[in-house]
Amino acid sequence: MSRIDPVPREDLPDLAPVFGAYEQIMGFVPNTVFTMARVPGLVEGYAGLALAAAMNGLIPESLAQMIANVTSAAGGCRYCQAHTAAHAAKLGVEDDKLAALWSFETSGHFDDAERAALRFALHAGQSPNAVTDEDFAECRRFYSDEQITAIVAVCALFGFLNRWNDTIGTTLEETPRAVAEQVLASQGWTAGQHA
Repeated sequence: MSRIDPVPREDLPDLAPVFGAYEQIMGFVPNTVFTMARVPGLVEGYAGLALAAAMNGLIPESLAQMIANVTSAAGGCRYCQAHTAAHAAKLGVEDDKLAALWSFETSGHFDDAERAALRFALHAGQSPNAVTDEDFAECRRFYSDEQITAIVAVCALFGFLNRWNDTIGTTLEETPRAVAEQVLASQGWTAGQHA
């Protein structure tokens, strides 16, 4: 249950275009933005950052969602794990691959380029940050500096979201919960405080 009451959608008519964009991209408006709405300009600023970080065309959007999932798993945010699994599924990532995210190093569902990016995300999500020069060198085998910077952007964006949602205790919406229960629960995922 949320520790801060979300602002009712009907009280936020100026954010209708942002909400419409969320509905088009995700199929729903995340509860996160209804608590963010208490800080003037935060929803709009966050929406712009999220688009630039995760939908910039430098890396596939599906890879960005898997990176976000792994960095969120490392950070412990069950809310963001559910969201990124649901978004990745919507983008066509198969359930078996999503369920294997926690074992990406050994799973046959991932190629070496994906493993390099996901390893980077795992290390970036740890506290303290555990990214090494070797992680950058491995990513450079597959990605340009612009693409690596896009990977960092996704990890940083979800660092913010992980802190936000775990601190607030954001209530998980039905769609991401259902996906997470279907594909992540077998790997130990639970809604926890986000139920």
